Amino acid sequence: MVTPESDRVAKALGESAFGSVMPGEAPTSEALWAAVGRTRGVVEALLPGIGFLVVYTLTQNLVWSVSAPLAVAVAFILARFLQKSPVMPALAGLIGIGASAGVALWSGRAEDNFLLGFVVNGLWVLGLLISLAVRRPLVGVFAAVLVGDESWRSDPATRRVATSATWLWVGVFSARLAIQLPLYFAGQVSALAFAKLVMGVPLYAAALWFTWLLMRAVYRGRERKAQ
Repeated sequence: MVTPESDRVAKALGESAFGSVMPGEAPTSEALWAAVGRTRGVVEALLPGIGFLVVYTLTQNLVWSVSAPLAVAVAFILARFLQKSPVMPALAGLIGIGASAGVALWSGRAEDNFLLGFVVNGLWVLGLLISLAVRRPLVGVFAAVLVGDESWRSDPATRRVATSATWLWVGVFSARLAIQLPLYFAGQVSALAFAKLVMGVPLYAAALWFTWLLMRAVYRGRERKAQ
């Protein structure tokens, strides 16, 4: 049964990056590019991290290193404001960058700039594992909301594929933790910043592409059976 709450969730997902990648559609590079935010979204996602990496590598100075991403994030907000574009994406980025910088400045350790990222990845792993434990794999939930499929859990093929895709995302977030946490504990700040860049947008785009392929295959199969 469709409720106002489910309508709001569907609308929110449709307006998010996931909404650019409908499960039953043929994958295209253009749709994937839209899902990662196009040029502006990729630049806004990568440039603050690049700023931190470059400044820290050159100066080893904590204040300058965490200030560089903040300056970049503020510049993005100003650019969006001047161009009369939505500022919320850049503002959300600034909040996250500011919180991470605050943690690092409070502790006096540059590697603590990445602590909140570890928390976010850990929460994703926990949430995905819980969804698998209760047999409502999160990828299946997202896909079902986007296409308005209320019976996906009663279809064994859809449920299996959604489970596999959810495990894929468990692997993505777990891999980030498995690779980046040892660098954090070893105090390898530059290597940690580089790893975060590589395992950010590029890994996200690859996982999204494979998720799309998996969900497309199962929904196309259901369409053929219905014909």
